[in-house]
Amino acid sequence: MRRGLTITLALIVMKPLVIPPAAQRDDNAIQMLSAWIAENGLHCSLNIGMWDAQGLNEAKSWGILLADVVRHIANAIESEHGIDKSETATEIAESFLDELNYPTSDTSGDFHPGHS
Repeated sequence: MRRGLTITLALIVMKPLVIPPAAQRDDNAIQMLSAWIAENGLHCSLNIGMWDAQGLNEAKSWGILLADVVRHIANAIESEHGIDKSETATEIAESFLDELNYPTSDTSGDFHPGHS
Protein backbone atom coordinates (compact mmCIF):
# COMPACT_ATOMS: atom_id res chain seq x y z
CA MET A 1 0.00 0.00 0.00
CA ARG A 2 1.15 3.54 -0.61
CA ARG A 3 3.12 5.56 1.93
CA GLY A 4 0.80 7.25 4.41
CA LEU A 5 -2.32 5.30 3.45
CA THR A 6 -3.46 2.93 6.15
CA ILE A 7 -6.94 1.51 5.75
CA THR A 8 -8.72 -0.82 8.10
CA LEU A 9 -11.00 -2.61 5.66
CA ALA A 10 -13.10 -4.12 8.43
CA LEU A 11 -14.35 -0.62 9.27
CA ILE A 12 -15.15 0.43 5.70
CA VAL A 13 -18.27 -0.66 3.87
CA MET A 14 -17.23 -1.18 0.26
CA LYS A 15 -19.82 0.57 -1.86
CA PRO A 16 -19.82 3.39 -4.38
CA LEU A 17 -20.28 7.03 -3.45
CA VAL A 18 -23.52 8.79 -4.25
CA ILE A 19 -24.01 10.29 -7.69
CA PRO A 20 -24.12 14.09 -7.28
CA PRO A 21 -27.66 15.50 -7.56
CA ALA A 22 -26.72 17.71 -10.55
CA ALA A 23 -25.44 14.65 -12.42
CA GLN A 24 -28.71 12.85 -11.67
CA ARG A 25 -30.76 15.77 -12.99
CA ASP A 26 -28.71 16.46 -16.13
CA ASP A 27 -29.47 14.11 -19.05
CA ASN A 28 -26.16 15.23 -20.61
CA ALA A 29 -24.02 14.46 -17.53
CA ILE A 30 -20.80 12.57 -18.29
CA GLN A 31 -18.80 10.54 -15.77
CA MET A 32 -15.12 11.26 -16.27
CA LEU A 33 -13.36 9.42 -13.46
CA SER A 34 -13.91 6.70 -10.90
CA ALA A 35 -11.18 5.59 -8.51
CA TRP A 36 -11.06 2.63 -6.11
CA ILE A 37 -8.46 1.30 -3.71
CA ALA A 38 -8.65 -2.49 -4.17
CA GLU A 39 -6.21 -5.40 -3.94
CA ASN A 40 -3.68 -3.04 -2.32
CA GLY A 41 -3.63 -0.62 -5.24
CA LEU A 42 -5.43 2.13 -7.10
CA HIS A 43 -7.86 1.09 -9.84
CA CYS A 44 -9.44 3.72 -12.10
CA SER A 45 -12.01 3.99 -14.82
CA LEU A 46 -11.29 6.98 -17.05
CA ASN A 47 -13.25 8.63 -19.83
CA ILE A 48 -10.28 9.26 -22.13
CA GLY A 49 -10.92 10.90 -25.48
CA MET A 50 -14.02 12.94 -24.66
CA TRP A 51 -12.20 16.28 -24.85
CA ASP A 52 -10.09 15.28 -27.84
CA ALA A 53 -13.31 14.43 -29.70
CA GLN A 54 -14.40 18.03 -29.07
CA GLY A 55 -11.16 19.42 -30.49
CA LEU A 56 -9.69 20.25 -27.07
CA ASN A 57 -6.29 19.38 -25.65
CA GLU A 58 -6.93 16.15 -23.70
CA ALA A 59 -3.99 16.52 -21.28
CA LYS A 60 -4.70 20.17 -20.47
CA SER A 61 -8.40 19.43 -19.97
CA TRP A 62 -7.57 16.61 -17.52
CA GLY A 63 -5.32 19.05 -15.66
CA ILE A 64 -8.23 21.47 -15.29
CA LEU A 65 -10.52 18.65 -14.11
CA LEU A 66 -7.94 17.48 -11.54
CA ALA A 67 -7.49 21.06 -10.27
CA ASP A 68 -11.27 21.32 -9.86
CA VAL A 69 -11.26 18.01 -7.96
CA VAL A 70 -8.57 19.38 -5.62
CA ARG A 71 -10.71 22.43 -4.90
CA HIS A 72 -13.72 20.19 -4.15
CA ILE A 73 -11.58 18.09 -1.78
CA ALA A 74 -10.26 21.22 -0.07
CA ASN A 75 -13.80 22.61 0.35
CA ALA A 76 -14.99 19.28 1.81
CA ILE A 77 -12.08 19.08 4.27
CA GLU A 78 -12.73 22.65 5.37
CA SER A 79 -16.42 21.86 5.85
CA GLU A 80 -15.78 18.60 7.73
CA HIS A 81 -12.61 19.44 9.68
CA GLY A 82 -12.31 23.25 9.69
CA ILE A 83 -8.92 23.25 7.92
CA ASP A 84 -8.46 26.22 5.61
CA LYS A 85 -9.21 25.23 2.00
CA SER A 86 -6.25 27.12 0.53
CA GLU A 87 -3.87 25.38 2.96
CA THR A 88 -5.33 22.00 1.99
CA ALA A 89 -5.18 22.75 -1.75
CA THR A 90 -1.52 23.76 -1.43
CA GLU A 91 -0.69 20.59 0.52
CA ILE A 92 -2.47 18.42 -2.06
CA ALA A 93 -0.66 20.17 -4.93
CA GLU A 94 2.72 19.66 -3.24
CA SER A 95 1.94 15.98 -2.60
CA PHE A 96 0.73 15.59 -6.20
CA LEU A 97 3.96 16.98 -7.66
CA ASP A 98 6.08 14.90 -5.25
CA GLU A 99 4.21 11.76 -6.32
CA LEU A 100 4.62 12.57 -10.03
CA ASN A 101 8.35 13.19 -9.60
CA TYR A 102 9.08 10.42 -7.08
CA PRO A 103 6.38 7.72 -7.34
CA THR A 104 5.80 5.61 -4.24
CA SER A 105 4.54 2.74 -6.40
CA ASP A 106 4.46 1.62 -10.00
CA THR A 107 1.45 2.21 -12.22
CA SER A 108 0.26 -0.98 -13.83
CA GLY A 109 -2.75 -2.27 -15.67
CA ASP A 110 -4.32 -1.77 -19.03
CA PHE A 111 -6.65 0.83 -20.46
CA HIS A 112 -9.91 -0.69 -21.64
CA PRO A 113 -11.90 1.85 -23.67
CA GLY A 114 -15.66 1.72 -23.53
CA HIS A 115 -18.54 2.12 -21.15
CA SER A 116 -20.74 -0.26 -19.25
